[in-house]
Order: sequence, then C-alpha cells, then structure tokens
Amino acid sequence: MRPEILSPLFRQTTTLKGVGPRIGKLIEKVAGPRLVDLCWHLPAGIVDRRFRPSVAEAPDGAMVTLTVRVDRHQPPPSRRVPYRVECSDDSGTLTLVFFHAQADYLNDLLPVGATRVVSGRMAYFNDRPQMPHPDHVIPVEAFDSLPLVEPVYRLTEGLTPKPLARAVAAALAELPELPEWQDPAWRQRQGWADWRDSLRRAHAPDAEAGLDPADPARRRLAYDELLANQLALALVRAQMRRRAGRRIDGDGRLRAKVTAALPYALTSAQNRTLAEISADMAGASRMLRLLQGDVGSGKTVVALLAMLIAVESGAQAALMAPTEILARQHLETLTPLCAAAGIEIVLLTGRLKGKARAQVLARIADGAAAIAVGTHALFQETVEFRDLAMVVIDEQHRFGVHQRLLLGAKGKAVDVLVMTATPIPRTLTLTAYGDMDVSKLDEKPPGRAPIDTRSMPLSRLGDVVAGLRRLLAGDARVYWVCPLVEESDALDLAAAEDRYAALGRDLGPAVGLVHGRMKAAEKDAVMDAFAAGEIRVLVATTVIEVGVDVPEATVMVVEHAERFGLAQLHQLRGRVGRGGRPGTCLLLYTEPLTETARARIRTMRETDDGFVIAEEDMRLRGAGEVLGTRQSGLPAFRLADIDAHRDLMPVAHDDCRLVLETDPDLRGPRGQALRVLLYLFERDAAVKYLRSG
Repeated sequence: MRPEILSPLFRQTTTLKGVGPRIGKLIEKVAGPRLVDLCWHLPAGIVDRRFRPSVAEAPDGAMVTLTVRVDRHQPPPSRRVPYRVECSDDSGTLTLVFFHAQADYLNDLLPVGATRVVSGRMAYFNDRPQMPHPDHVIPVEAFDSLPLVEPVYRLTEGLTPKPLARAVAAALAELPELPEWQDPAWRQRQGWADWRDSLRRAHAPDAEAGLDPADPARRRLAYDELLANQLALALVRAQMRRRAGRRIDGDGRLRAKVTAALPYALTSAQNRTLAEISADMAGASRMLRLLQGDVGSGKTVVALLAMLIAVESGAQAALMAPTEILARQHLETLTPLCAAAGIEIVLLTGRLKGKARAQVLARIADGAAAIAVGTHALFQETVEFRDLAMVVIDEQHRFGVHQRLLLGAKGKAVDVLVMTATPIPRTLTLTAYGDMDVSKLDEKPPGRAPIDTRSMPLSRLGDVVAGLRRLLAGDARVYWVCPLVEESDALDLAAAEDRYAALGRDLGPAVGLVHGRMKAAEKDAVMDAFAAGEIRVLVATTVIEVGVDVPEATVMVVEHAERFGLAQLHQLRGRVGRGGRPGTCLLLYTEPLTETARARIRTMRETDDGFVIAEEDMRLRGAGEVLGTRQSGLPAFRLADIDAHRDLMPVAHDDCRLVLETDPDLRGPRGQALRVLLYLFERDAAVKYLRSG
C-alpha cells in the first residue's frame, strides 16, 4: 500500500482549482495525469524580466520591463486592425499593441494618465518601439508581485503557459514534508537541500544555470531517482539470492572433450569468466550473470561450456536467441562441439510444426536432448523440460528485469546467464542490469584477423563498385548493408531493393538480397547460398547486424554510415574477418557530415575496442539512444539524465548495497524513508520483495 503521506501527490490534476477536463487532458499529454507528474515536469527555460532600460535604450527583440505613463488609446476602425495604446517615459514613446482586444478591458488595465509597469518583448516597426501583447501590466505599487524570473515549461498544442504554470504551482503547494532517505554524511558533503526545497528550487531557477543538470537542486533530485532505481534492482537481486538455488557441480569430462575439439586455446578472459560462472553455479544461490563480450570474443563457446556444467550434473540447459537466423547460427556452431562431447542438441523455433515439432518436444521432455537452442518459443507453455538447470539468453537487452525473473520458471531454481555482444558503458550496466553480476570478455581469441576500416563519400560509388568487381574476380564474399531510413521498415526495404537492383546490373547474378520482411525460410535460403558462395555480394538491411557468421566474408560496405550509431557500425564490422583472413570495412557517407557523424566515423577508424566504442557512443548520443530505450529494458527517467549524472549512478549502487547489508528489510528509520522513496518513484513492485512486505 502506498504510504498515506504521498496520497496528495497521486491525486488527478483535475482536482486542482482551475484545471477542468479540457486543460487536464492537455496537461496529461505533456506531463502526466497526476500532481506528482507536474512535480517531475521541470522547467526547460526561463524568462528573465530583470532588464529595466528606458524606452529609448530598449533593444529590438529584448525581454524588458519598463515603467511608462499611459498617454492615449487608439481604438481600431475594424477588428482586423490592432488596438494601440501610446505610452512614454522621459526618453521616448512606446506603443503597446493588442490584437482582438476588448476596449473596456484595456481602459481599465491602462487608464490614461496612470503610470504602469509593462513587461514583454520589444519589437521595432518603422523604427518605432513597440511591445505586442505585454506579458504583464501592473500598477507601480504592485511591482513586487511581478515575477522577475519565470520558468518556461514544455507545452503541447492547445496548452498555454499560464494555466500550466498555475497548475505546477498548485501541485508544489501540496508537497508533503517527507522523511530524509539520503545518507546524511553524503548529503552534507554535496551541500544539498532537502527533497521538498530542492524540488521547489528546481521549479524556480533564478538564472540559466538553474536549468543545468549540474545545478545542485537538479542533482539532488536526479540522485533520488537513481537511488530508487538502484534500490528496486537491489531488492530484486536480494530476492534472487534468497531463493534457494541448487548446487550444480560438473565433473569436467564433457568440457574437456569440447576444449580438446576447439581449434584454439581459450583466452585468459574466457577462463576467468568460466571460473566465475562455475563458482556461481556451485553456490547455494541462483546465478544471474551478465556476460559482456565484444564482437568475436568467444561468448558462444563460454555459453556452451557453462551449459555443459549443468549437463555433466545430469540436468539440461537451454540457449535462447532473439531471431531464428541467430538460433540456427548457434545450432550450426554448437552441433560439432556437442558431437565431440557425445551429447544431443535440438533446435526449437516457432517455424517447427507437426511431427517434427512433436519429436523435438518429446526429446526435451524425456531429457534425451541435453541442450535445446531456440527462440522465445522455448518458453511457451507446451514446452516441458525433464530437468532444466541453466538458461543462456543471447542478445536480450530487449528484456527488462521482470522478464529475466520469469525465464527461470521452466525449471527448478534455474541459473540464468544473459549474453550481449553490445558492450555497455558501466553506467548503463548498473541502470539496466543492476540486479546481475557482470563478467567481461575483453580479449579476442587467436585467429581473428585485423579489419581495415576506411571511409569514403558516396559520390565515389563508381570507384567502390569497380573495386568490388576486381575482388569478385577472386573468391571474395561481400556484405553491403543499406541505410537506416528514419526507423521505417518500408523505406529501409525500398533502399535495399534499389541497391540490389543497381548492383545486380553492375556485378551480375552473384548478388543476393536479405531483409526483415522476408519469410524465415526465404531468409535462410539466401544466407545458405551466401555461405556456400553461390551468392557473392549480399545486400541486406540491418537484419544481419547480430550473430551472422560467414567466415569467408571479408568485406563489409555500410551505405550512409552517418545514419548508424557507433555500436551498430561496430556490430556490422564484426561480421567480417572471422575466417582468419584480413577484413575490410568501408563506411560510405553523404556529404556534408555533421560534427557527430564525423566523430563517429573517426572513432571507427581509430579503434576496434568495443568497450571504448560504447563509452564514446554514449558520449555522442546520450544514454537513451545507446541501447535504444524502447527495447532495452532501460527505465525511463524523469529527473535523472544518465549521461549528465553518470557519476551519481555508482554511488547510488554502492549506497543501496550497504543499506541492504545492514537493514535488509528496510525496517530502521532510514529504511522506512527509503520505502517512501520507492513508492514516490513508483518502484512499488520492488517493495513486495521485502520479507516484511
């Protein structure tokens, strides 16, 4: 139950005076439906009215506050002409201009002979100073009521600044005094005010600096939000730790057979990671580990050896991939290694139907299949394992925390290993995967050839095609990736089809096409033809970004490289140079390049270290873009800017760890305050993981 002290903040905005259903709908569109949403809707700008020149000194376009005498009114001859009020001070004359004005109202507001303070933006017309529709007109004696610095909020069509500002002020007036949840020593070192004061200050900046994420009030609020996020993840993690795991200890016999069958020795990073995984699996708690490995760092082999620990103990393991192409790729890679170990591996995808599907389901159910590889079809209700002990989820930064918890439900105390080939900056690892332990594969296995990365303007397309023609005289295999077109599948496809047709005319029948809208069987047929060398140039949309493995491919052409993110370019580059032969990655761009695009292409040419690239990608694009927030399981923050506040995330992470070590059920004074914080930021789901509920 949400604490009673927070009830006022979770009222609907339509309960505020002056906010009817129409305004309420508009406020909901821009901020949200409740008072707490208005509190989180921080100003995006300010209007500074402190500049008080004389009329003659007021510059064109400036926001000014003037003291003037009202000299005369000029009512318009028709509604199409504005109403003018002539005013002056000792330096000159100013015309106030009103469109569609009521004469009675303006005579009351600006009586002839009176002195008034007017504030608004100056505009010169025929060299004469004017102020169209002043924002404020008040008597001199009411000057103290003029807001000299006003916050400016993001609006939506139909919503004007004044009703929104009034609603925000009304919401702030309802702020309760909440118990302090921050560590007192930390807060004192930062020099931060309490939560309520900080929120009020953030809504009343007195200069541009108050809008900056580095402003103390904004940093305090950002830390509160990050603390709520990290505490929620820590509670999920503690719940996982509390749930009895099962000790899974293999005897090493199957792993020894697979290691002997590998054409290379494991890297020290692979050995270190396997030691971490086997220690987790042998422990009393369930494993929940994230394996980050750069393109080609040997994650699949680590995943297999980890799954074999479960198989050696008499249980089963499953590997889940996000796409059918990737699931089949894993099956091809793992089948010879499983054969070397003498165990059965099966594939289960949504495409498998009828008798074939029934056979695979039976092999999984009776335990004959030690390892099952598949898409999310593995976790449908009809799939039953005899004894599932270990699950590997590949490339699933599309899963949030709760989906990860659900995946273990197919077996008893299932250990979970999540793999990603997208190196993630530490800040984002904590944000999206704070409930997990993390292993990194930061070395490449031997046999990975260097990749020569070059960039070239699209205006030299003819030279590129001529170069390909020379390469195809040998036995080269080429990927040609077509541009991302504003997130539109249809336009992406059109671009790919156009390039496929053009290259077909230039290079002949050895050109193939693969894209996301093809049926799975068609996709497989094209990929098989490319792997077999029947197709030598594969034109593709980014469907080939992850996991596709054709060792003979040595050239990657990325068209309109400026439209791709750094992480994506790095993934694409990782598709070549896999067979021991040197690879080439050619980034084609349209001129002129933006500064960001130039920096991206420069980074690609300078380094192939995925972790360096990930940090640079986050710096250039901001956190929300790096994983693609929509599909990343990343929480949407209202007050924290993951990029600007990245230094606060590890502090919040460590703080939560210490809190739960000393007060795991949040019963103490600070623990009770932290419960309020979880409800305030609507991380309520985490509260149920407390033993005391």
